[in-house]
Amino acid sequence: MSAHDPARIRQHSERLAEAGIDVVRVVYPDLLGTDRARDVLLGHLPTACEHGLAFCRAVYHTTPRGDVVPVAGGLEAGLPDIVVRPDLSTLTPLPWEPGVASCLGDVTDPRTGAPTPESPRDLLRTVLARCAEYGLNPVAGPELEYFLCETDSAAPGGLRRYSSATGVVYTAGLRADPDNHLLRTLRSLRDLGIGITNGNHEFDGSQFEINLDHSEALDAADRAFRLKSSVKELARAEGRIATFMAKPFNDTGGSGFHLHLSCTDGDGANLFDDPAGAHGLSTTATHAVAGLLAHAPALAALLNPTVNSYKRFGPDTLAPWLIDWGLDNRSAMVRVPPERGGGARLELRLGDASANPYLLVAAACAAALLGVMDAAKPPAPLQGYGYDTAGAPMLPTSLSAALDALEADTGLIRLLGEEFVAAYLTYKRDEVSRFDSHVTDWELAEYADHL
Repeated sequence: MSAHDPARIRQHSERLAEAGIDVVRVVYPDLLGTDRARDVLLGHLPTACEHGLAFCRAVYHTTPRGDVVPVAGGLEAGLPDIVVRPDLSTLTPLPWEPGVASCLGDVTDPRTGAPTPESPRDLLRTVLARCAEYGLNPVAGPELEYFLCETDSAAPGGLRRYSSATGVVYTAGLRADPDNHLLRTLRSLRDLGIGITNGNHEFDGSQFEINLDHSEALDAADRAFRLKSSVKELARAEGRIATFMAKPFNDTGGSGFHLHLSCTDGDGANLFDDPAGAHGLSTTATHAVAGLLAHAPALAALLNPTVNSYKRFGPDTLAPWLIDWGLDNRSAMVRVPPERGGGARLELRLGDASANPYLLVAAACAAALLGVMDAAKPPAPLQGYGYDTAGAPMLPTSLSAALDALEADTGLIRLLGEEFVAAYLTYKRDEVSRFDSHVTDWELAEYADHL
């Protein structure tokens, strides 16, 4: 039966009504990975499935401050519609909001019936279809970090860390989390059914990490998207703010979005494992490593997508700075964990927590696929601590440089699609331009009284 088959919709509606649910929240990601949504009364779910929910396409081109960037297909086209239909296969009750279930939405252009070019979820589907042509089924395991903050008008930016505890990396309990935020959040996310495995306090005060099961790439991106939006919503319920900003504070490190990546064949066998291969890795795995390295400058534009992202990089940050790979080496951009067999995988450590999960997974899979297509070979793996610029080239040091690298990467553009990349570049270059013309607090403190 089709996802929009009337009998199936009726079955879903009856099941939800029996569970006391009378509202379905239809959610989809914008270019930033922020959730856009509409609440649909249960009695109107059949209409939403049949005709879709109309949104302005320019929602993809809207900045966090509410301004619309003049991206092709938006302002100049008269602000046309997109249509969002509930993906009922993703329906799940929201444990913290009685009477409400949530589902993801599929986005189409009503003029063509095709997916909207800016739709991150559909971009990932397109990349995965190309991977399938080469017999590759990407499997991903996302790891995300965030800071929990409280509003404070006296603090820079109006936010201060929820806890100032130091020296509590890789801990759990009240020592680093006096209000048990993490424990409540883990239980709520468990009940949401998105495959949460564990969580802990991270390196800096008020920084937390929550991990997800490994699964097929689209499902993993769906769950990472829901994780981010849910953590932020649960923090709001506490009267707090959870931020996945790359580096929100000057005196701390940043928050990463590490992606564990492998590929299986049609029988579910891990294609990255080969006991006879160098380091126990298959040629497919080494080609994938080479692809990630070769396209790293362009990947940064999607995996480190904000002006702030590049303040997370640098030597001695435990964030990548150079384009390299290593065996169980956390100072490398691509780390190969020690497990082999079914657990053989790569860990791409380039991304920061502000990345859109769909774009991060799509770009990583595309770069790995290009390495396989080109039968590319990586250099020797990193030995020792990986912040020596004599040993490997540097990653871009600004969003502007990363966007230039993306625009020049014809191979990656071919897989991601010219229309999507053009929209993304226009949107993000507007961000750079706005930042470059903004007078910051640092400039006032540095110059105002001295010049």
